Amino acid sequence: MSFATRPTLSGPRHAVSAGHYLAATAGHAVLEAGGNAVDAGCAAGLALGVLLPDLVNVAGVAPIMIRMADGRVETIAGLGHWPRSLPPDIFLREHGGEIPNGVRRTVVPAAPDAWITALERHGTMGFAEVAQYAIRFAAEGFSVFPLLADSIANHRADYASYPSNAAIFLPGGEVPKVGARFVQSDLARSLTYMADEERKAAGKGRLAGLAAAHAAFYRGDIAREIVAFQKQEGGFLSMEDMAGFRSKIEPAVIRPWRGHEVMTCGPWCQGPALIEALLLMERAGFADMAHNSADYLHLLTESVKAAMADREYHFGDPDFVEVPLEALLSEAHLATRVAAIDPRRACPGMPGPVLNSGTGIHPRTKGLAPMVEADTSYVAVVDRWGNAFSATPSDGSWNSPVVPGLGLIPSNRGSQSRPDPAHPCGVAPGKRPRLTPNPAMVVTREGDVMPFGTPGGDVQIQAMLQVMLNVLHFGMEVQEAIEAPRVASYSFPSSFAPFEYFPGRLAVESGVDAATRAELTARGHEVKDWPERTWLAGSVEMILTDKKAGLVRAGADPRRPAYAIAG
Repeated sequence: MSFATRPTLSGPRHAVSAGHYLAATAGHAVLEAGGNAVDAGCAAGLALGVLLPDLVNVAGVAPIMIRMADGRVETIAGLGHWPRSLPPDIFLREHGGEIPNGVRRTVVPAAPDAWITALERHGTMGFAEVAQYAIRFAAEGFSVFPLLADSIANHRADYASYPSNAAIFLPGGEVPKVGARFVQSDLARSLTYMADEERKAAGKGRLAGLAAAHAAFYRGDIAREIVAFQKQEGGFLSMEDMAGFRSKIEPAVIRPWRGHEVMTCGPWCQGPALIEALLLMERAGFADMAHNSADYLHLLTESVKAAMADREYHFGDPDFVEVPLEALLSEAHLATRVAAIDPRRACPGMPGPVLNSGTGIHPRTKGLAPMVEADTSYVAVVDRWGNAFSATPSDGSWNSPVVPGLGLIPSNRGSQSRPDPAHPCGVAPGKRPRLTPNPAMVVTREGDVMPFGTPGGDVQIQAMLQVMLNVLHFGMEVQEAIEAPRVASYSFPSSFAPFEYFPGRLAVESGVDAATRAELTARGHEVKDWPERTWLAGSVEMILTDKKAGLVRAGADPRRPAYAIAG
């Protein structure tokens, strides 16, 4: 039995898979025009900020992983820091220990810098060349799809509370209907301004043009309008924060597994928890377990709980906190965590700390469903030369105001810092929040490359782990691996304010059979039924090269409007 409703797409040269079908066409157009994976990934990523305006913001975050054909791997954090003038105790002192909606959750917008940095370091094209698709979709519009209409409807009151947001998302005071044309004229003008500034410097070469586009956003008119609006609304972002910003270039976290190399971003995001959960499962042993059996899903869930516990106790901006990553991924620590897993009984909550006394956890919000922070998308690209690109752009649009006239929201990712500065990911001036978006890759033992990722907040590493194992352990084709039923644990504090905690909660798509769900309940999991497929389970996009066949294979998740194109 195959789970797939679409075929795995294969082509002899290249492939792109993205969270919206028009973003995939943008990336593919760049590849067909001779651009490389970085050019195409930046084109698709910028387009996602237009096409998924409820989930991704052009001025949001954009963590990127790049692997060049010669084997060089690097990550571009694409994550902004808190304003340097922010009082560290402001949320405890003035907001009752909460991160409020509005401009005070603003960190420096990092996505424009991340795309331009990727182009500077590894691309071949200029900003205008890759941004032309985003500009077109913003100026000319695109068709409203069901998830966008539902998202706006679910947050109608939030959008209505900001006049500048309502003007875009509630045209005529109404939620846009499915199939209507959605236009973002101000955003098109902002991106066009960056492209125009690049053209003015065209005679000085590609890099000078990219620097001019960067300056247009971070030191020019856009920056001045952002900062003036932030100050007007009571925020702390300054021209100094904007002008001095560049994304950190950091090595990937890489660990071997069965001859493969699994690569994630650092502990400033949740990426290393993916590796830890995988290594915990491997140490516990699952080779003889059937796919999505009770034994398999129980072990997967308990391994995720342990890895997410270590995320809660330790992960944060390594420039501000010491993250004991080597110890967390060591054989001794893995053995201790695995020894605590009962194969017949679920841990009733989040496992306790092993390496230190840990931090407090948010009390359970009993009887309520986890709050859904609908944001993030993903793009993967592999080009004809073997370069690979993986990026997870993000930031929603309902809980902070659009800057009037610009059509964008400076990154509201401060929602993923804890109000208490003592927490590993606690707020501090100049510090980065702990990010959920986490692009990843695998280099297989055969030498093939597999970029993959997903939206989904705390569900991200869980969905990625399940799909990765579907391909590399269970031998599924890419598309079948993506569409197979998934589960997600909520047995740890959410990464999003107000950091809710649901001990034992396990959401299960109904494609997992009733007998298995009953057995998971019997083992102590608080099983909550999802439909057969739900966008809450993430939207994994993946590409896998096949050197032996001379093909590049790609899949995309029908749980959201994602599509892949191979050529």
